[in-house]
Amino acid sequence: MTDVTSAKSARRPHHWRRDLIELAALFTAVVVADTIAKTVVRGADGPYMLVFSAIALIATATFHTWWARRHSHAPPAGDPGGSGHTPLPSDTGTGEPVETSLWRMRTTVRDAPGSLAALCTALARHEVDILTLQTHPLAEGTVDEFLLRAPAVLQANELTREIAAAGGSSTWIERADAHDLVDTPTRLLGLATRTALDAAELPLALRQLLGRCTIHSLPAVSLTGRPTGETAPVEGVLEETVMRLRDPNGGAITIERPYLPFTPTEFARARALVELDARLGPRIPRSHDVLTLPEGNEITVRRADQSDLVAARAMHDRCSERTLGLRYHGPVGDADRYLSHLLSPRFGRTLAVQTASGRLVALGHLLWDGDETEVALMVEDDWQRRGIGSELLGRLVAMAVEAGCESVYAVTQSSNTGMVAAMRALNLPLDYQIEEGTLVITARLGATPTQSRVSYEEYQQAER
Repeated sequence: MTDVTSAKSARRPHHWRRDLIELAALFTAVVVADTIAKTVVRGADGPYMLVFSAIALIATATFHTWWARRHSHAPPAGDPGGSGHTPLPSDTGTGEPVETSLWRMRTTVRDAPGSLAALCTALARHEVDILTLQTHPLAEGTVDEFLLRAPAVLQANELTREIAAAGGSSTWIERADAHDLVDTPTRLLGLATRTALDAAELPLALRQLLGRCTIHSLPAVSLTGRPTGETAPVEGVLEETVMRLRDPNGGAITIERPYLPFTPTEFARARALVELDARLGPRIPRSHDVLTLPEGNEITVRRADQSDLVAARAMHDRCSERTLGLRYHGPVGDADRYLSHLLSPRFGRTLAVQTASGRLVALGHLLWDGDETEVALMVEDDWQRRGIGSELLGRLVAMAVEAGCESVYAVTQSSNTGMVAAMRALNLPLDYQIEEGTLVITARLGATPTQSRVSYEEYQQAER
């Protein structure tokens, strides 16, 4: 309703009938008053008549006041101020805010009239506010996805029990945060923009789109050059908790979410992001940071991809067997295929360091390993012990934090003191583990620096 319509409806129409009735009432009152006055003056019962008239007048005025209040335009129930605002659970009459929590909930209901209304009624009984709602029609029913704001005292099992009583089934619920308040179209446009700017963003965009899931990029050809048989139809495949999409670089992208089946809507959105990546082709941000080393040499740190394969192979040829062994934990058979895998944006992000003459002298990798993230470094022998490894590691960890990773791990050997020192210089909680004779150092991101569960000194004592 527009403001003009509201203003017009607020005016009361003028009726001539009401004016005629008021005029008749006025004449009647004058006649009655004149008759009473004559009776009081001339009659013997005049004083009694006067008292009786006063009582009747008071009774009539009281009745009119009661009737007017009862039939006036009072504000609607639950809106004492007449403003249309219903107090929320966090806006109580006492003036003290009630602590609330955000939840993401998904449940399946019958595709019948009133099913959604029953769910909303059940939530309203517990003062739960529905912030957003999405529906995903399926053959056997409708999946409703809610973003809820509920009183903090309300537990997940209570919500699940109430939803089940209202007809919901296969209910899943987890905590949400402020990022979930962004509406779905806006969030999808943001993910599409990030994917368009950087090919390495596709796995991260899929993870943010689908929630907690495991993403594997399976190449069509193995590192040894043999076909893996991994492929997917152009339209993709959706199987309950697993979806398979064709990778534009060859092979397939497999996404698994065992705790919650994918909906056709989610599958269509994921496929749209992959198709966008395929149409745009290879791309990385072309940013270059020029740094000056302590001895005065200038180096450039930039993103790298498969177009740097020749320069990366030349750097490998200049490295000693010890440097290669510390990086790859053994001999490197076919460096071309191995480097092509590492430099692919589908498997992570790579930083390259080049000198003023354009020679590539160091590589740093941030690799997506399922739902974990690995960091790896290699610096050419002549450029070691100059702080290049620490600079690369710090930038890779910053990328991991930006991508929302909870931790990063590095696989190395205890004799690789440079890598161990660089990890310790991050000033993050570190965990040390021994796996098949190698040292795995895990840095927990976003945590307050505390004592590691196993310190490096304790690890060295265990080695002895």
